[in-house]
Amino acid sequence: MTTPQPLAAPPATPAAPLSSMTAFARAAGTSGPWRFAWELRSVNGKALDVRLRVPAGFDEVEARARAQVGQALARGSVSASLSANREGETVTARVNRSALAALYRTAAETAAALSAPPPGLDALLAAKGIVEVVELEIGEAERTALAEAVLAAFHEGLVGLGAMRAREGEALRQVLAERLGRIEALVDAAEALPGRGVEKGRSRLADQVRALVDAAHGLDPERLHQEAVMIATRADVREELDRLRAHVAAARALLDEGGPVGRRLDFLAQEFNREANTLCAKSNAIVLTRIGLDLKLLVDQFREQVQNLE
Repeated sequence: MTTPQPLAAPPATPAAPLSSMTAFARAAGTSGPWRFAWELRSVNGKALDVRLRVPAGFDEVEARARAQVGQALARGSVSASLSANREGETVTARVNRSALAALYRTAAETAAALSAPPPGLDALLAAKGIVEVVELEIGEAERTALAEAVLAAFHEGLVGLGAMRAREGEALRQVLAERLGRIEALVDAAEALPGRGVEKGRSRLADQVRALVDAAHGLDPERLHQEAVMIATRADVREELDRLRAHVAAARALLDEGGPVGRRLDFLAQEFNREANTLCAKSNAIVLTRIGLDLKLLVDQFREQVQNLE
């Protein structure tokens, strides 16, 4: 009988890329006599905000391009503008010949009655309604081919925009990981302070209580005990340090997860800042206060970079 082989562990799922919300891309193309180009920009935004500018007659293209952005991106303020030009003649002039003939007859009769010279053609053509300048209409086949080519170019530009956002996001991943390492080092430094030990804390508190008892014999021992417990509780930063470590671990997990994690990291940055503020408020040593201030600076830098993430 063959020995069953252990099941192989499933391959690790690679982390999804992080994406910055700041990027630029350009894509151009042609379709018959048409030449066109897209310019796409993306900047920070709380949600996905899409703004498109297209020439008249490209309404269908605008709607479909907007849908492409919604499928490709989750967050950011995205703007895209389309320029399109048709080579060769784009307008033509139409003369209302019947109106021109009627105007000429009337003008000639009036001129004869007044013994005046007959009107010139240039003056008649300048009359309102005689000459109409119109844009050349394009056929349905040309219009469809143009729309598809413009949308293909937009997709190309959108892919380029996403690639640039991904490159920026990877750079941000490294910056944020470095900030988290420095935050963790400050937490280690705070925890390693000589005055942070339990026995040290008890000894310092006992000396303070003894000094109070010696200075005021009329104090209620029970009330004094309660006050001592409150002082000890306010001075203990164990919970803040534990929460800071938990936040560092959660932030690293989000960086490893990747994808649109900007909002969750922003929330964690707020929690980092809250714990740093509490650490400074509870501090009873200059060294711990300095660590708390350095921590606040790093948290501010961390959150500033997080604002750029999708």
